[in-house]
Amino acid sequence: MRHIKLALFAILALPSALWLAAEPGVFQSSGFFAARAAAVQYTGVLAIAAMSVAMMLALRPRWPERWTGGLDKMYRLHKWLGITALIVAIVHWLWAQGPKWAVGWGLLERPVRGGVRPVPANPLEALFSSLRGTAEDIGEWAFYAAVVLIALALIRAFPYRWFYKTHRLLAVVYLVLAFHAVVLLDFADWMTPLGVATALLLAGGAYAAGIVLLRRVGTARQVTGRIAEFRYYPGVKTLETIIDVPSGWPGHRAGQFAFAMSDASEGAHPYTIASCWHPDHPRIAFITKELGDHTGRLREKLRAGQEVRVEGPYGCFTFDDDCRHQIWIGGGIGITPFVARMRHMALRGDAPDWPEGQTADLFHATDDVDEVALAKLAQDARTADVRLHVLISPRDGRLTGARIREEVPDWREASIWFCGPAGFGEALRRDFAAQGFPIEARFHQELFDMR
Repeated sequence: MRHIKLALFAILALPSALWLAAEPGVFQSSGFFAARAAAVQYTGVLAIAAMSVAMMLALRPRWPERWTGGLDKMYRLHKWLGITALIVAIVHWLWAQGPKWAVGWGLLERPVRGGVRPVPANPLEALFSSLRGTAEDIGEWAFYAAVVLIALALIRAFPYRWFYKTHRLLAVVYLVLAFHAVVLLDFADWMTPLGVATALLLAGGAYAAGIVLLRRVGTARQVTGRIAEFRYYPGVKTLETIIDVPSGWPGHRAGQFAFAMSDASEGAHPYTIASCWHPDHPRIAFITKELGDHTGRLREKLRAGQEVRVEGPYGCFTFDDDCRHQIWIGGGIGITPFVARMRHMALRGDAPDWPEGQTADLFHATDDVDEVALAKLAQDARTADVRLHVLISPRDGRLTGARIREEVPDWREASIWFCGPAGFGEALRRDFAAQGFPIEARFHQELFDMR
């Protein structure tokens, strides 16, 4: 999370510094309308910078994944940038429109204009000047559209299948706002480092918008598989789907996830991979819990032999550290990456990425019970030589940091790997931090939330 916060700060701080360097006299300007003009320019620069980076992150690029801690963290940055762009754009709109309202209401006196503005000698500047009215008008309508689309993306009750379709419209809105920014940025600023940085951001954002509109996001990392078999566990309302991927899949590590699409109208959904990888048996397993309208219908809609498009793998929740002991915590369906890890350890024996002498305790907290599923989990743990602790919440109470520390005496020297409900993970983070545990270095949490 620290890297995400640093990235967000840098994305806002760099354009701010470049804008101040391009406008050194901003603090010497006098009068309300001079301050208003500066505020409109500054907020416009910040909003388009945040939206440009958010647009590029929508392509799921590989290069920042390791630094941010995985695509799940990168998507969190994408979300924060979208919210930041929305807030700054609202401030930008208020600075642009508010004084006009104040003049109309008699609260402000309209500024005296110095006659007709001369036509710029530079033909490009003259073109931009002639387009100002158009850029202002369509930019305002694009702003309204962005507010609606970003708000829909943040509303949990809005169905994913509609979010998948409407969110793509933000690419069109971005292209309109990019035109708005190109025309209305002070022309002299294009000849400064601010102009160079803005041009690069707009070029990257426009490219990303084009890829999104052409529906080409992640296509280089997609393969087509076929459903081989199903296993349904009614007690926990969970479906395990095994997919044959005969060619093209690069392999994956335990703890990673992939996007799978079985219905083009629904779009691709992210699922943690529940199987280890073996090139002689090219299969991928996903475990999905009936938590919403889409996952609730999967058991009826999927069939053996059906084609499924799989994209990935993604994620850095891969159990990489040199601690002598690891504590694994899987809340509900968050048990999936640990199932994959145990199967990997069992298949490969002493796995080469498992340091000699390293041990693990697995805590699985669940509200639901399926004896078959729990028996398979126990078998996986025995085969991998992992100490398993199952807590059925109605019977055993809630899993807390105190209970974990009681069961694992050497917890101070261990690393913690958590996958489950975000609120549960945050409570454990605070609890262990209060005990002096090095959270930033040794508490690993998958933020499996892609909207």
